Amino acid sequence: MTPRSQEFLALSIGISYAQLNRMTTQAVYRDRIAAQNDSLMHVAEDVAGMTVVMVNLYFVGEPGSSDWVLIDAGLPLNAGRIRAAAKRRFGSGAKPKAIILTHGHFDHVGSLRALAEEWDVPIYAHELELPYLTGRSDYPPPDPGVGGGIFASTSFIYPRGAYDFRPRIQALPSDGTVPHMPGWRWIHTPGHSPGHVSFFREHDRVLIAGDAFTTQKQESFWGVMTQHQHVHGPPMYFTIDWEAARHSVQALARLQPSVAATGHGIPMSGEAMRVQLIALALHFEALGMPSDGRYVREAVQADRNGVEHIPPTTVRSEMPKIIAGIAIVALSAGIIASMRRRD
Repeated sequence: MTPRSQEFLALSIGISYAQLNRMTTQAVYRDRIAAQNDSLMHVAEDVAGMTVVMVNLYFVGEPGSSDWVLIDAGLPLNAGRIRAAAKRRFGSGAKPKAIILTHGHFDHVGSLRALAEEWDVPIYAHELELPYLTGRSDYPPPDPGVGGGIFASTSFIYPRGAYDFRPRIQALPSDGTVPHMPGWRWIHTPGHSPGHVSFFREHDRVLIAGDAFTTQKQESFWGVMTQHQHVHGPPMYFTIDWEAARHSVQALARLQPSVAATGHGIPMSGEAMRVQLIALALHFEALGMPSDGRYVREAVQADRNGVEHIPPTTVRSEMPKIIAGIAIVALSAGIIASMRRRD
C-alpha cells in the first residue's frame, strides 16, 4: 500500500495517518511475536488461545495429549491454520474429542464445518443456541447504531443466517458438565446470544468467557488493532438482551476467576482483571452497555425454536451510522481496487 493509499484509509476510518502508522507497526510486531509462539496465547498449562484475525478460539488439553477439545472455530477460511496449530500443540494426526461452542455467531463457527468433517467429531452447544445451528432460525439483525466504532457501524454486513451442522450438533448435558473436559462446568451466560455459555474450572479458577465480556473494545478499530487490554462488555452490535447480559457478567464476576480468556482480546489475569470485572458487574449500565439502542429499549424474545420477537428499529436514529458504515466500506473497496490496478 502506498503512503497516499494509507492516508486515504486512515481518513476513511476517522484516524490520523500517524495513528495508522503506529497501529500498523504495533500490529506487525504483535503478529511476529505470535508467530514466534506458534500463534498461541498462554491461559493455563492445558489451555491455549489462538487469535484468528479478530476472534479467539481455545485448545483445552495437555500439550502432546490425544485427549483435548476445541472451544469455538473462528472465522471462515481458517481451518488450515487451526489444524496446523493443533498439530504443533498436540502432534501429528491430532484431532479433538469434540468441538464445543460458546455460541454460534459467524466469527465463532466460520471454520466449524470444515474442521468437524475432517476430524469427524461431535459438536456441542447450549440447547437455546441449537435453532441457529440446525437451520431453524436466523439470528436477530445487529444494531449498527451502538458502540461508536467501525466494527459496530459496519455490522449490518456481518452474516447472521442460520447454520445447519446436523447431524453432528447436539446439546450440552443439562447437568452442567462439559463433554471431554473433566473438572469444567458450563454456565449459561445469555445476553449476547440466547444460548451463550462460558466455561469455568473451580480448582484453578480458569474462565473461558466467550463473548459474555471481552478484554478489548470490540466495536473500535483502534481497540481491535492494538488489543489494548481492558475488561469491557460484550460486543455491543450483536448483543440482543442487555438485562440478561448484565446478569451474566455479574454471575461471572462472582466466580472470582484467576484468568479470563475471552472471545475477543488477550487473556487477562491477576488483580487488575478481577477489579475491572467487578467494576463492570457493579456499573454495567455505565461501563458495559450503550446508553440507547434497538435492544436497549427492548430485548429480543427467543425460545427453543429460535427468535420469537424482534423489536422494531428506529431508522431515524440508526441511519446516520449505517450510512457512515456504507461509505467506509465503499471507500475501502475503492482504495483496494485502485491498489490492485496499480499492481
